[in-house]
Amino acid sequence: MKKLFRFLIAGGVGFAVDAGVLHLLLWFTPFGPFVGRAISIPSALLATWVLNRNFTFGRSDRSLAAEGFRYGSVGLTSALLNYALFSSLLMTEPSLRPIIALTLASAAATAFSFFGYSRFVFRHRQNP
Repeated sequence: MKKLFRFLIAGGVGFAVDAGVLHLLLWFTPFGPFVGRAISIPSALLATWVLNRNFTFGRSDRSLAAEGFRYGSVGLTSALLNYALFSSLLMTEPSLRPIIALTLASAAATAFSFFGYSRFVFRHRQNP
């Protein structure tokens, strides 16, 4: 339960990075919500990796490269799910504000991420 709570904190920070970068891009650049989100998602992924590695789960017993690859794999899959939901919401309901679509899509991807990170990335190998 402690890890889930810490994961939600790290995810909250990641959400703030995602939403903040998206907001800044929408406000200060000609990028629309789709290009903006393609930039904000990797920013959030980097922030959550650092937090999940040092605060939530601890470092795995894998090399940094292997851990990073696994984290990136789960993160990319989760991000694709998140982006697909985000895009679908905006396309089916054009009057929906991008921040609302981001919130709904991020909530849906959270469970997938937690199980992927806790079971595939940061689970320590069993000693024989």
